[in-house]
Amino acid sequence: MQNEGRNIVVLGAGESGNGAAILARSLGHAVFVSDFGTIKTQYREELQKLQISFEENGHDENRILAADLVVKSPGIPEKAPIVKKVRAVGIPLISEIEYAFRYKGESKILAITGSNGKSTTTSLLFHILQQAGLDVSMVGNIGISFAKQVALQPTAWYVIEVSSFQLDDIQSFRPDIAVILNITPDHLDRYEYQFSNYVRSKFRITENQEESDILIYNQDDPEITQYLHTQTIKPKLIPITMSEHNLTQDDGAFMKDDEMHLRYQGDQMKLSIHDLTIKGKHNQYNSMAAGISARAAGIRKEKIRESFESFEGLEHRLEFVATVRGVDFINDSKGTNLNSVWFALESMKQPVVLILGGQDKGNDYNEIMDLVQEKVRAIVCMGIDNAPIHKAFEQVIKNIVDTQSAKDAVAAAYALAEKGDVVLLSPGCASFDLFRNYEDRGTQFKQAVREL
Repeated sequence: MQNEGRNIVVLGAGESGNGAAILARSLGHAVFVSDFGTIKTQYREELQKLQISFEENGHDENRILAADLVVKSPGIPEKAPIVKKVRAVGIPLISEIEYAFRYKGESKILAITGSNGKSTTTSLLFHILQQAGLDVSMVGNIGISFAKQVALQPTAWYVIEVSSFQLDDIQSFRPDIAVILNITPDHLDRYEYQFSNYVRSKFRITENQEESDILIYNQDDPEITQYLHTQTIKPKLIPITMSEHNLTQDDGAFMKDDEMHLRYQGDQMKLSIHDLTIKGKHNQYNSMAAGISARAAGIRKEKIRESFESFEGLEHRLEFVATVRGVDFINDSKGTNLNSVWFALESMKQPVVLILGGQDKGNDYNEIMDLVQEKVRAIVCMGIDNAPIHKAFEQVIKNIVDTQSAKDAVAAAYALAEKGDVVLLSPGCASFDLFRNYEDRGTQFKQAVREL
């Protein structure tokens, strides 16, 4: 199929790395998986069951540097010593989505990226295509890896949630329809603290697209529009925007009078926002992106309408948990950057007790200052180092409390809340200081709420 040789080394044994290893094995290639850390039990058992050789807690450099091709998991940074050594000897190094793409056959690809809203948009678009009866799978940064799906159960359509880390090592990856939802500062530690590097990384989703392909983009996002003004890209551009006045062409999606309008190839459909099961302005963007993508993929208007009405939102993303004696609890544990917190606060109608904190990636809390002043009654910090939060908000929020577990955070927030308030877990930080991941954090939060 490719000239990549038959000796494949996969760096990292998570969902992405194991998927690449399984695909390599299914193609009859020799494959070796190397993880610098400890491999999770489920992934170790998966490799053992398929008799794929692996190592953990270190790298056998001689074995790795004898590879014909190295497939790198997205969590491994470019500055990792083993990556530098692979680069130095000139072995081709690619991402798992690039590897999967090479074996996807004639299937169609819809790929979604952005700093926020990727998972919701991907899930909604997958739901629409599935309800329309297409042979489709949802892969990438959400659920099963693209490579694993290609190896075990290939489909005619793939809806892929793609992160900048996955795009960093592509060569030929080319979506038929690409979506860029928004670009706000995130993961800058991986991009030499240069926001422009991160923007460029997101736009790599378009680098192999042709005139026959489509890019759906948020015209209200200044970083996206600025990039499009300064760079020439090939695909047909379709904007989404909050205002019809911003629509500079016939095709696109916009909001008007509490209705979502989708225009494509001279045909228009509209939907009341009251028929959308997911609420908030940010979800209007996500819905426009999914809706216009579905139209571009040839899905009938009736199917899109039905799917919007039946879609259920994601766990850990503005998920209503319970009302306890007049206080609502909402789990937005997936909100791992400040832009997510901004969107979450923006969609709140009641006074908020905000649970914030975790592993801080260099946050500038001024980004949410106006909304905090307007809507937040108290802040409950949930992290090992809460000093940056205190420093940012001590002048504007009277009650700032420190906690170091989900249970303590919920108890403290409940004590600070008044009847009619909402307790919002929207941390704005990674979870790795106190939790395994954002799912673990959200699950512990929900459990603590239920125990109140």
